[in-house]
Amino acid sequence: MRIDIWSDYVCPFCTVGERHLNLALENFEGKDDVEIVWRSFQLDPDAPKESAGNALDYLVRVKGMGEDQVIAMNDGLAARAAEVGLEFNWRESLMVNTMDAHRLGHLARRDDKGVEWDELVKHGYFTDGRNIADHEQLRAFADQVGLPREDVDSTLADESAYSREVMADIALARQIGVQGVPFFVFDGKLAVSGAQPVEVFARALEQIAAEG
Repeated sequence: MRIDIWSDYVCPFCTVGERHLNLALENFEGKDDVEIVWRSFQLDPDAPKESAGNALDYLVRVKGMGEDQVIAMNDGLAARAAEVGLEFNWRESLMVNTMDAHRLGHLARRDDKGVEWDELVKHGYFTDGRNIADHEQLRAFADQVGLPREDVDSTLADESAYSREVMADIALARQIGVQGVPFFVFDGKLAVSGAQPVEVFARALEQIAAEG
């Protein structure tokens, strides 16, 4: 079974939804035969490469949301994350452009390290407050998952490297009607949108498995 997942590294719903999928997979008999394919998506392609402040600053100042609304939304997300063993330090999350992280994500997938890359970058962003647009930080992530430093440096130095692959993922998302992330497609047959409960993912896995 193949599961395509569209997500963005700065999307808290993505992190929670992916955790729910992983919990469902733990009790799925065919989990060893499941292939996860990560797909790029950018919630805000116009976000700056330099930090625009934390989530509160950015959503209030740049997006025009009310401060109380932002705090309530993110505190609620942090509580949901904690329920499934995730630590969401949203006040430390630096809002930055994710294009370079996505480009390196495609490099990681080339070396079959896409899952490790996705988990590490999201943990760095949501839990540790890392600047995931900073090239030195991205190099540190790459070293941790074992990507060749020469390939990492050449990718970061050339903005066109893997940008076509990132944009192809985003174009495909639009083509199939993705309105937001996370978005999961099971074997090209069944779509699940959003940070659904574990039970929803469990039913999706069983349904596709039953169809053969």
